[in-house]
Amino acid sequence: MDDDCLVDDNRLIDEALAGKTDSFGRLVVRYQDRLYHAMSHVVGSAEDAHDIVQDAFTQAFVKLESFRGASAFYTWLYRIAFNVAASRRRRARPTASTDRNQADRGEQVIDPREAPHERLEQHERAERVHAALATLPDEYRQVMVLREMDGCSYELIAEILDLPVGTVRSRLHRARTQMRELLKEVLEIDLE
Repeated sequence: MDDDCLVDDNRLIDEALAGKTDSFGRLVVRYQDRLYHAMSHVVGSAEDAHDIVQDAFTQAFVKLESFRGASAFYTWLYRIAFNVAASRRRRARPTASTDRNQADRGEQVIDPREAPHERLEQHERAERVHAALATLPDEYRQVMVLREMDGCSYELIAEILDLPVGTVRSRLHRARTQMRELLKEVLEIDLE
């Protein structure tokens, strides 16, 4: 994140704290898509991700006075969203459905140049990856999503999850190892 954006975030936060709710609305517009994308991978459902993002922004607005600026606003918001997701997950342990995940996320983009069998193979691989990701323990799935899907640095992940960098590296290593094991068949097919 560049310095201009951080300065702008701080200005918007100050304005929101002074009663200008539209300034908080600008923060929502700035970060909602990025947060939604991450949460959809963490929870595996578009509907749940939407609810989590909405709850996270509501909590952030209510707790805005507690934001001290020790981290970037987005980092603080991410942490809130992960806590909301973890709380929801503890309350209701849903079973993962790859069909539901695929339909909910609407990620299947069809390339008209691909042959139908290539699309089917790609769809099956994507389903297996999503199913494997859904089986990872929360602490591994979180670091995997943040690193591999959001491209966050180890340091930013550590800040978001309030963990030492070494723990982030360890969890990411374990997550990748488990994913490789779960996707061994898919990886072997791709190597042929």
